[in-house]
Amino acid sequence: MSRVAAAHSPVEPHTTRRSERGAAWTRRDSLAAYVETTKPGITKLVTITSMVGLGMALGQRWIAGDVALGGWSLAVLVVGAIVGTALSASGANALNQWAERDRDALMPRTAKRPLPSGTLAPARVLAFAMALVVLGLAVLWLTSGVAAMTVSAACVLVYLLLYTPLKTQTWTATLVGAIPGALPPLIGWCAGYRDAGFSAILLPGGVSLFMLMFIWQLPHFLAIAWMYRDDYALGGHAVLPVIDRSGRKTSIVIAAFTVLLIPATIAPVVAMPALLGPVTLFTAAVSGLLFAGLVAKLLRTQERGDARRVFFASIIHLPLLLVVMVLDGLVRTLF
Repeated sequence: MSRVAAAHSPVEPHTTRRSERGAAWTRRDSLAAYVETTKPGITKLVTITSMVGLGMALGQRWIAGDVALGGWSLAVLVVGAIVGTALSASGANALNQWAERDRDALMPRTAKRPLPSGTLAPARVLAFAMALVVLGLAVLWLTSGVAAMTVSAACVLVYLLLYTPLKTQTWTATLVGAIPGALPPLIGWCAGYRDAGFSAILLPGGVSLFMLMFIWQLPHFLAIAWMYRDDYALGGHAVLPVIDRSGRKTSIVIAAFTVLLIPATIAPVVAMPALLGPVTLFTAAVSGLLFAGLVAKLLRTQERGDARRVFFASIIHLPLLLVVMVLDGLVRTLF
């Protein structure tokens, strides 16, 4: 076909439009793939728990009469803490997927992720993830203070430099991995006590939130690892359910941390008595005992179905408690 004929061909414009539509879909799919590397569900949980820490800190200060923030400065603090935490958490999760792309390719549960499936290039994901982390830390530094930024940076470093490589070496890596999972409330807490600097990290309220998150993660994660232990074995992860095929040791560890979880859920009430009261205490005690009942059954049976029930109970238990804490603190702050 001549150039003139091609220019006037009735087929060419339709082909061009199809190509443009295809390119648009490709860009959309690529954007979705980048978002997937950030593990949006985990990022959401990290951000929410950070905001719980911020809310508890501001509530404490309000009741004590030492809040020095006006409307605009408070808005900047809250928005900055949300955005900074979300960006740095997203970057850390993307870096984790970049670091574990080869192992993810071995596990059916993760093989379709953007990196092992070949949807995205590793170098581009690395650059994307690093940019998110740097931007998130910068936002936290400028709006929430150096202590909040440092806690967030510690989350990233422990997650990537300690937990990720240890996962293939020892099941105790789960304990290390619980540290970055427990630090997000302290990001918000330090933001709320921005003018207190690093001393805010040691205040009882912040410590109690850290311990609650740390202990809760152990039964939660071990129940997941029990459900997907064949996948984890294929990926070379040395999680306890992979090593403990009978499930006896795993159920004992889950039960031990569940026993610790009950006082850990009550600790924020003890640490922040002016902010949290009988409603939170009642919720913590009842939900903790109900959760312990499911764990007791798992300890007896060591069956996957009971591990699955413990997992789903854990993802109800924590959000329920956090919602009640926030509402309890809000009512006490306002009234």
